[in-house]
Amino acid sequence: MPLYAHQLGATRFEVGALFSAATLAAALLSIPSGVLIDRFGARALLGFSVLVSVISQLGIAATATVLPLFIWQVVGGLGAGAQMAALLSAITESVPSNRLGRAMGWLTLSMQAGFFLGPSIAGLALTVLDVRIDVAVTTVMLLLAVPGVVVAGGTPQSRRGFSVRQPLRLLVSQRSFLPVTIGLVAGALTWGTLLAFLPVFGKDVLRLPSSQIGYLLAIQAVANGVSRIPGGRLVDRARQRWPIVFVGVVVWSAAIALLGHLNGFWLPVLLLVVATPFMATAFVAIGVVFADLSAGSTRGMAMGTYGTVLFLGLTAGPLLFGPLVQSSYTAGFTACAAVGVALAVVMAAFHAEPLRRQAEIPLPPATPGT
Repeated sequence: MPLYAHQLGATRFEVGALFSAATLAAALLSIPSGVLIDRFGARALLGFSVLVSVISQLGIAATATVLPLFIWQVVGGLGAGAQMAALLSAITESVPSNRLGRAMGWLTLSMQAGFFLGPSIAGLALTVLDVRIDVAVTTVMLLLAVPGVVVAGGTPQSRRGFSVRQPLRLLVSQRSFLPVTIGLVAGALTWGTLLAFLPVFGKDVLRLPSSQIGYLLAIQAVANGVSRIPGGRLVDRARQRWPIVFVGVVVWSAAIALLGHLNGFWLPVLLLVVATPFMATAFVAIGVVFADLSAGSTRGMAMGTYGTVLFLGLTAGPLLFGPLVQSSYTAGFTACAAVGVALAVVMAAFHAEPLRRQAEIPLPPATPGT
């Protein structure tokens, strides 16, 4: 989609804003999705997310100007918000706390496998198809999610209606919520900025053909995926997880700053392969801490809040640093890296998190009509 928008005449800032339109929509739907998951279970939300993703992908392929792409990105973001909350809630429900890091690793490994297959197949297809047709054809891969939707759990976690305020207040009031949220913002801000601009950076600065840009994204996704399982084991064994998040954000930020000074294909690939596992493990650690903050009846709310913070961070990066990237990739990437490191230092100053999953949080009886 970034390459297609660039082909249609979108500026660098517009490409970043398109990325942010999807993540902002996902952020807005994540907490409501969490409430619906607690009330109805994950299956319905997963089915909704797949359907909306199909509609968004086909809409993008049918668009011939830049402006309608924003609408379809918003539609796709709504599906992504529901999907993230449902998957994380299902994983948290199904495994014991001492194996949660590995379970998160397997979940995100599956996601990264998709991120690898998508660019790889699309990159190969670009040798015989144009970008627009490529977007339409790869929509077929979404059908592979249907069996997973069918077998997903549909058991509700709570029968307390659609209350948002009380579960959210209890989540936010926990001592660990603020530092882990700051860490998540730092990771999402830096991650989102690079991923939003990496395809057009590859085109404008690295001078790569479209097929090699696809390979670059695919190799980065492989490095992301294969590091999730050992990263999950590390998280499960760690007594405290904030150092994992701190190191991950700092290493990834340094890689972003350095990337703007590189040329060609292999040096950027090597840099991303080395730096990506640090950030991947940090995201696993953050997901486990959010799971530790949840209780059975508020699991969807906790993971929905995780999704909201994640997507808001992904949204903010391209919007905040897009104007700098418009004039200089190096300046934009360096500024993003500096902000990421600063937030990581603030998070480290708190260094508070739960060591095990919290007990069930008591909620007051539901009143009629809630």
